[in-house]
Amino acid sequence: MYLATTGRPDTPPAPGAPPGAARRVPGTVIALGAVSLVTDISSEMVTAVLPLYFVLGLGLTPLQFGFLDGLFNGVTALVRLAGGHAADRGGRHKRVAGAGYALSACSRLGLLLAGGATGGIAAALAADRIGKGIRTAPRDAMITLSSPPETLGRAFGVHRAMDTTGALLGPLAAFGLLWATADAYDAVFVVSFCTGLLGVVLLALLVPGHFSLPAAAPAPTPAAAAPAPTPALSPAAGSGSVFEPLRSPAFRRILAAAALLGAATIGDAFVYLLLQRRLDVGVVWFPLLPLGAAAVYLLLAVPAGRLADRVGRRAPFLCGHVALLAAYLLLLTPINGTVVLALVLVLVGAFYASTDGVLMAFAGPLLPAARRASGLALLQTGQAVARLIAAAGFGAAWTLWGQRPALAAAATAMLTALVLARAVLPRTEQERQAP
Repeated sequence: MYLATTGRPDTPPAPGAPPGAARRVPGTVIALGAVSLVTDISSEMVTAVLPLYFVLGLGLTPLQFGFLDGLFNGVTALVRLAGGHAADRGGRHKRVAGAGYALSACSRLGLLLAGGATGGIAAALAADRIGKGIRTAPRDAMITLSSPPETLGRAFGVHRAMDTTGALLGPLAAFGLLWATADAYDAVFVVSFCTGLLGVVLLALLVPGHFSLPAAAPAPTPAAAAPAPTPALSPAAGSGSVFEPLRSPAFRRILAAAALLGAATIGDAFVYLLLQRRLDVGVVWFPLLPLGAAAVYLLLAVPAGRLADRVGRRAPFLCGHVALLAAYLLLLTPINGTVVLALVLVLVGAFYASTDGVLMAFAGPLLPAARRASGLALLQTGQAVARLIAAAGFGAAWTLWGQRPALAAAATAMLTALVLARAVLPRTEQERQAP
């Protein structure tokens, strides 16, 4: 059980406080985790039924659905920059995140009102993806601004575990509603809309509106390998360019490494499709594959975050990509049956547990408070765009060369990216002090 601190989230423990006080997860992180849990139940309810609704209910072809989904996922990556920049202007992290959560919630109502109109469906999908893009960087910035730098790995681990709990419950709730209402998709959209609004209410009531960390707080955990100090930005930097965080050499190196590794990540959908082809998984069971990886993510998120706090965030981040490389190699072996299925899902879940929140904890303390959301948005956007390019490249390679050669090329690319990223990533303080 993780205890929330009382009082201001960024206040250090008072003299004479118990030794573990500084290690407790701040109340703001717990509140943001609750918001993410409820919101993910809402969003995953819709995500789980959209392919069935569009292809079977509305008669769209898989190509049409794939085009819409891919297009709006690409838009999400770019909208994050605008959301991060807006949040930094005057420290409006909560307001900008709330707008993103509210827009995503209203998109469920848009799906209900759209009926079968393609334009209405496209508008609702766009609103959902834009809302997600707007809220992500401000939310992660609030986590970094409310937690001591030395415990950020644990804080992100707790948040991601709560977030993933919602992702697990959402599909189960959707299929339960469809079973109880004889495939009434409208019921799913209505319940999803109400659940999304609950997330907005929780954000308004539980999350503080302002944080008082200094604009250029020192970062004791991550440290660049180069002796040159990170340039400090002024408190007024929130009104500067969205690319101003790139002035930090250490942050640029983290961004470059994340983009390199992202360009070698083929995407979950392809991994699950490869499993389906390899093991002849039935269509009925195929939607449950992501739940297996999500369950592993849920179990490992907090331990991975705590480990990152102890040994430094560089090693767990690289090891997470090693786990993904192992999943690719396992799919190339002649092993069949439930063994390969279980191992691949465990490795994919371990990959996310060791990289998602750990990367934000790695980069956050290197950014001044006034540009925290913008910097994290740049990092998330660079990684997302690289992964989109990787997915498109893998799809083309699969079409031209076949399944195994394309997967072998992806494994080679990941190994190369790991070697380069290890050289590029700045060393953490723990690694520099190691004998």
